[in-house]
Amino acid sequence: MKRLIREAIPCDMAEIMRVMDAAKKIMRQSGNMHQWTDGYPSEAVIAADMERHGGYVVEDDNRIVGYFAFLPSPEPTYTSIYEGQWLDDTQPYHVVHRIASPPDAHGIFSSIMDFCFSIDSNIRIDTHRDNRIMQHVISKYGFTYCGIIYLANVDARRRTEHLAQQERLAYQKIEIK
Repeated sequence: MKRLIREAIPCDMAEIMRVMDAAKKIMRQSGNMHQWTDGYPSEAVIAADMERHGGYVVEDDNRIVGYFAFLPSPEPTYTSIYEGQWLDDTQPYHVVHRIASPPDAHGIFSSIMDFCFSIDSNIRIDTHRDNRIMQHVISKYGFTYCGIIYLANVDARRRTEHLAQQERLAYQKIEIK
């Protein structure tokens, strides 16, 4: 098997959305009922990643088996962190969002992280409290739990009632090179 990570292009969209749907199904089957709902992530979100040159696909033998966004700092939702602190809050970093793969693809997270750390040694990532699978692979890869962040799109008028659904567990890893 030949694995390749490359920048996503618009003609990949249908396959990326297939991967997203498979990832959502895995989430629901594992009890994660509140993350990636209401059409998120949409084609518009993925297209915005591509426009920023931050959308990537993972291919096995020329078949798309994963997607992720890899974007440079600053990340607005990481400006404030609660019940903890970042390992380093002064240096530039990259953030990884929207990791997705189907159930028959294995080792995707490690491949993605190996790729990302080949570009930047300071990476942040977050996940939903109910996403036990992602929490496990994040910790297994050596990230440190840093605290809680809140998504930037929370409507201030509805903040209290939606706070639990909008919070994310935040992690950071800094590799010494």
